Amino acid sequence: MSVMLTLILVVQMLSALAMIGLILIQHGKGADMGAAFGSGGSGSLFGATGGANFLSRTTAVLAAVFFVCTLLLAYFSNARPTAPSGSVLEGAAVTAPVAPSAPVDSSTAAQIPGNTPTAKPDNSVPPAPVK
Repeated sequence: MSVMLTLILVVQMLSALAMIGLILIQHGKGADMGAAFGSGGSGSLFGATGGANFLSRTTAVLAAVFFVCTLLLAYFSNARPTAPSGSVLEGAAVTAPVAPSAPVDSSTAAQIPGNTPTAKPDNSVPPAPVK
């Protein structure tokens, strides 16, 4: 199966590169006007008008090959049996052993960094600063 996927991918890449090359060497619609005034249109490789048909048909065939290869790659990539999928977090769920619960008192709470016992707030007015 892997060899077939590689072969389809190679055919797809070659057809894409050939299609790019053929599209780049084709004349646009506006190029016909320049050829009428003697810009070298008669010295083309396939004759005066034969090149347009040949290049456009070859491009169409290569586009069809590219499209079929794309569909085959999409089909075979989904048809491949894979491992059962699940969440990434399901595989990483490791639980740490829980220490036996002990009664929490102020000395235990004072051992936790950043946890300092505070006195009860009193609602009295603070004394005025001395000058």
